[in-house]
Amino acid sequence: MKIEINPDETWYHGSNKKFEKLREGSTITQWKELAEAFSHQPSGLGYDDDGVIQHNGTEKGYLYIIDEPIVVGEDIYQHPTTTMDLNAEFLTKRPLKVRFVEELEI
Repeated sequence: MKIEINPDETWYHGSNKKFEKLREGSTITQWKELAEAFSHQPSGLGYDDDGVIQHNGTEKGYLYIIDEPIVVGEDIYQHPTTTMDLNAEFLTKRPLKVRFVEELEI
């Protein structure tokens, strides 16, 4: 699956915890549904060529957006050991301000 990154679009993070600042080394993505799936803390996650995500996560999740400008290569970088397609997930190089969006039920 081809995933395009648009520097002007929203970046997301999914977690099972509430907080106000995302730690350095955290995963972010522009694929909202992927962040939602990760928020449920799955031990297994996959998606098909149409972007339909399957996972086995069972925890209540929280969706966040990154609430400050992001520069690819400066603030974030491609996850070096991902098994997902290019541009699916990035790691943060520094703490980032987040804004809570919604609580996610399974």
